[in-house]
Amino acid sequence: MDALFDAINVRDLLPTGDLTDPTSPLSAPDLRLLISRLESHSLQIKSRVKSYLLSHHNDFSSLFSLCNDAILQTNQISEKVSDLVHLLSDSPVHVEIKEIVEEASLKMKEVRVKRELLELVRGIVAISERLRGVRGAMKDGRLKFAAQELRKLKTALRIGDEEEKEPVVYGLLRKEWFDCFEEIQEVLERFMENAVLFDPDSGGVRIKNQLSIGGTSGVGLDTVLETLEVVEVLHYGLAKVADKIIKFVITPAVNSGSSITFVEDSEKVLDDSVDAILKMVPSSNPQMEDADGKTIYSGVIQVVKFIFERLCFQKESWIRCFGRLTWPRISELIIANFLSKAVPEDASKLADFQNIIKSTSKFETDLKEMKFVSASDSADQKLSNFAENVEVHFASRKKTETLAKARNLLLQCDFAIPQEYIREGPPLKSTGEANNSSEHVVDLLFLSERCVVSKAAFQLMDLVHNTLKDVCMSSPRVALEFYHAARDAILLYEAVIPVKLERKLDGINQVAVLMHNDCLYLSQEILGLAFEYRSDFPSCIKENAVFVDMAPRFHVMAEDILHRQIQLAVFNLKEAIDVADGFQNTHQMQQFESAKFSTDQVVFILEKVRIIWEPLLLPSIYQKSMCMVLESVFSRIARDILLIDDMAADETLQLQRLIYMMLENLASIMESLIAKIRKEKSEDNSRYSLDELIPSLHKIRKLAELLDMPLKSITNSWESGELFSCGFTMLEVQCFIKAIFADSALRKECLWRIENVSL
Repeated sequence: MDALFDAINVRDLLPTGDLTDPTSPLSAPDLRLLISRLESHSLQIKSRVKSYLLSHHNDFSSLFSLCNDAILQTNQISEKVSDLVHLLSDSPVHVEIKEIVEEASLKMKEVRVKRELLELVRGIVAISERLRGVRGAMKDGRLKFAAQELRKLKTALRIGDEEEKEPVVYGLLRKEWFDCFEEIQEVLERFMENAVLFDPDSGGVRIKNQLSIGGTSGVGLDTVLETLEVVEVLHYGLAKVADKIIKFVITPAVNSGSSITFVEDSEKVLDDSVDAILKMVPSSNPQMEDADGKTIYSGVIQVVKFIFERLCFQKESWIRCFGRLTWPRISELIIANFLSKAVPEDASKLADFQNIIKSTSKFETDLKEMKFVSASDSADQKLSNFAENVEVHFASRKKTETLAKARNLLLQCDFAIPQEYIREGPPLKSTGEANNSSEHVVDLLFLSERCVVSKAAFQLMDLVHNTLKDVCMSSPRVALEFYHAARDAILLYEAVIPVKLERKLDGINQVAVLMHNDCLYLSQEILGLAFEYRSDFPSCIKENAVFVDMAPRFHVMAEDILHRQIQLAVFNLKEAIDVADGFQNTHQMQQFESAKFSTDQVVFILEKVRIIWEPLLLPSIYQKSMCMVLESVFSRIARDILLIDDMAADETLQLQRLIYMMLENLASIMESLIAKIRKEKSEDNSRYSLDELIPSLHKIRKLAELLDMPLKSITNSWESGELFSCGFTMLEVQCFIKAIFADSALRKECLWRIENVSL
């Protein structure tokens, strides 16, 4: 049949020559030939189809018959469905069926809920019965069974995994479970108290194997421990025993050193029960020194072995629990009472500490073999870590001692200077010691001067030098700690002294000046530390050892203290000058006395400042500071006088008298400054003079001359540039002339001349 439907290729029906060009159109003869051949081919196909149908007539007949039967059955089903639909539409039976189905579903749901509730009630009753059974088991001494039941019920009641919306009965059952848990915990605790007995006086320990409390007897200690483990409170049951072991056994053993030993004994109590006893007895040779700690370690090992065998029955999990409860405190006791005290005081004795390191390592190894401490947890190796880091502990102790010594000498120094020293001044030669034990005269490394420093600063630097010498002779780890100790000791001065002397810094006094010198001295010494010691430092310290960063801090502190002193002096002098009320009307007696009192106060304050500063400050610093103070005084007085807008003849004479009296009273201060300036000139060819250092001094002297000078002479002085060189301005000269001389043609001429002078 498939052959009938083979595709017909039209090109095969055409002549061969016509196929050379597929795009060329076909001619009429070609088309007629093509039609003819297609008709012939069609007749062949029809003939084949007919023959095929005739040969398969039976197959086609059965197929048509089957299709006819299917159509008849379909029509019958359709009629029945139509009848059923008609029947349903005419009667409400489907509504009744629906109601019956819904009612049946509801009843089944109610039955299912009641069945579930019944199962729940059965479960609750069963749990309640098991909880009562737990209480009964505890009364009968079946502790292990009670513990196992509690553990199972913990899972059943989802202890620790409660839900918000649960039946109330679950809460009641959980409460009953917790009550049972507390009861068994209390019973087990009482058993443990009876199991391990202590004699605080003799340090003895008795462990009983058979226990009894109340009406319960014949309970083995191992059963109690197993029960504690089952209910997961082994650590709780052993906690009090561990605490008493530390208090009554371990602590005396560690504190007494080699004076006691332990002896194990046993005592038969019943036919089948033997109590184990550990007694603490005096050593046969209590005077023997336990230098390497072997006696202490041996005693602790003996106690732990006793606990391991007699209390924990050589069970690793139990002794490990006991170790977690006791080892942190045991290790702290040994470190505090033995290892830390055994750290050498001298670096040369560090080698002797190796025996202690070996015995400590062996001690921890023995404990690991008994599983008392963990072999993998580094936290359980505190003793060996401490012993192996003895260099660090030694350096840490020395650092602490160094800082404590530095702090004490800073706090104890009173910075008091006796009057004899102030009057006589510092010694001519630098002997290191001053006239009393509280001060020292020191040479400054980078300045060609000497200054007085406090005993605290001198001793502090001496301590720093000694510490840095130790750095040069120590191992790298120790040297690093010593290096930091030296730095911290220096910084202690900055932290302690400003707070200690805070009130003193608010006034002009010798303590503040001495503190200024201290800071200057410390900054100079700090700069020299690296040059002096760096080459001898261990190689690992050389690159990181730095001191120069601290020097500017102390230099700035010295500058701040000095600036504060100068500001206080200037402020006090300003208040004294304010009393003169601008030096006006001095021709009146009352105003003159007020102005004279003001200048006398100025002289008094300057003398006081000189007495405090001169003996202590470096000559160059004293000279500079005093010149700044004098400049503020002279410039202020000259400005006040030049601001007077009208002066009588008597007033000018009184002002002149006040200026001369003040300068005369300040002669001693001026002479000391001139002497220091001359000394500087002879030493370093200094070009500065007193008038250059105090510009207003020349001005106020010239002002005193101007007060009784004729108008023309004043004008000639300005034209010659003399007044300008003294610091007068053109406006000041003009105002001064207007204040003294009355208006006249001569005054106008002089003012014009002054205004037109080119300087």
